[in-house]
Amino acid sequence: MLWLALASGTALCEALKDATGKQALKSLDEYSVLLGFTSAGALLMAILMLATEGPPTLGPDFGLAILVGGSLNILAFTLYTRAIKIADLSLTVPLVTLTPLFLLVTSPIIVGEWPTGLDVMGVLFLIVGSYILNLKPSEGFTLAPLRALMTNPGSRMMMGVAFLWSITSNFDKVGTLNSSSLFWGMSLFGTIAMGMMPFVVQRAWQKGAGLVIGELRSQASFIVLAGIFNAIGVSLQFIALTLAPVAQVIAVKRMSALISVGFGYALFGETGLKERLLGAAIMVSGVAIMAMD
Repeated sequence: MLWLALASGTALCEALKDATGKQALKSLDEYSVLLGFTSAGALLMAILMLATEGPPTLGPDFGLAILVGGSLNILAFTLYTRAIKIADLSLTVPLVTLTPLFLLVTSPIIVGEWPTGLDVMGVLFLIVGSYILNLKPSEGFTLAPLRALMTNPGSRMMMGVAFLWSITSNFDKVGTLNSSSLFWGMSLFGTIAMGMMPFVVQRAWQKGAGLVIGELRSQASFIVLAGIFNAIGVSLQFIALTLAPVAQVIAVKRMSALISVGFGYALFGETGLKERLLGAAIMVSGVAIMAMD
């Protein structure tokens, strides 16, 4: 069960990355934060790769994986970072647990991994949990929580991220199997960093390079920490993907939703702890059920 320990470590690192990233987003735009922590993560993974395994021999499908996975991740990470900037961690991050729901469709098409009998039960848990996540006790059991999923900008963005990651998770596996976990992580985050560069340069041109550099320096510690947590977490995830099916690894990774709800309450003073913790717990239970086979 080595993959389970690796995926659990990914979940913790993911929550820590979100908390430090949200802190940096208090005074920075999402493009600058993404450029900072993906660059830091790519550099760390490059150092680890050179120190431990050296450059791998690339398989024939690596180019397609980085082209498709890198492009989609530029969009996904932008939406993800913007969602946690404009909305509560405890409301948005648990919605990423919907990724295994979308994986039921994308995994068979991309990597030939088909759903099992327990997946239907897991889907029901995901639906109930997402409902309770947006439930307000004063309103009772109405359709309002479901409407909130569609009307809250942060929630809409995070559901888009869940769908995009159901696709990119499969390309993560293809890219890792055609290189190595560290080389794939370095390549992926280097690609995302390059994708952010035009936006940061445009902002520097409009506001002045000195001001933008000063803003980055003011949040450098949080950006670097986010990059370190991201690099460690993703490295563990990519190794786990070589040992277990995509849906199971991503299901355990989504335990980060519970940790993020706690961080949102403890670090950022977010409200609705009981409902959001219960909703996140039910959603995590759903992905756990889907990973039991």
